[in-house]
Amino acid sequence: MRIHQVVGVLAVATVAGGLLAGCGSKPTPGTPPPPRVASSAPATSKPPHNQADLVFLQNMTLHHARTISMSQLAHNQATSPQVKDLAARIEAEQSPQSQQMSALLTEWGFPVPATTGADASGGMGNGQMPGMVSGAVFDRIFLYMMTLDHQGAVDMSQTELAQGTNPATRTLAQQILSTQQAQISEMRALLQVI
Repeated sequence: MRIHQVVGVLAVATVAGGLLAGCGSKPTPGTPPPPRVASSAPATSKPPHNQADLVFLQNMTLHHARTISMSQLAHNQATSPQVKDLAARIEAEQSPQSQQMSALLTEWGFPVPATTGADASGGMGNGQMPGMVSGAVFDRIFLYMMTLDHQGAVDMSQTELAQGTNPATRTLAQQILSTQQAQISEMRALLQVI
């Protein structure tokens, strides 16, 4: 029985690496802001955007897809009502944000990153992992992994606020920053009691 738990934890640890890949990193101090993105669209009254805005939207779109996949796993495999509730709220908050990010990328004439398959889901496919742990062990692993995942989103949002220029993108980054910092605190508190 103990071997099955170890195998499950190792599988989750392997997936964690895939989930956290591309979660973003903080720029080194003194790094100049990225250059503005040249637009082939005719001049309009749309607020300008720069490379930081573009990178933020592309990376956060993929990040949100992974987070939503993780939340869907919790719907099926968590036992704690608090974890299930948190996962449902994360999915409900991030789905419209994903749509907003896709709309901005399309409006700017850039492709929306593919959010299906292993690249977006961290190898989770349809939201199930054979042999994955469940119950309280899953709840703790989910909270730990989601805390790390949220920290990646916080880092990306801080970079956007420091370097981005587009008002809509900056507002979205501030919303993500505020929500996910609060959820990190909530998850840390849950880890103390689960």
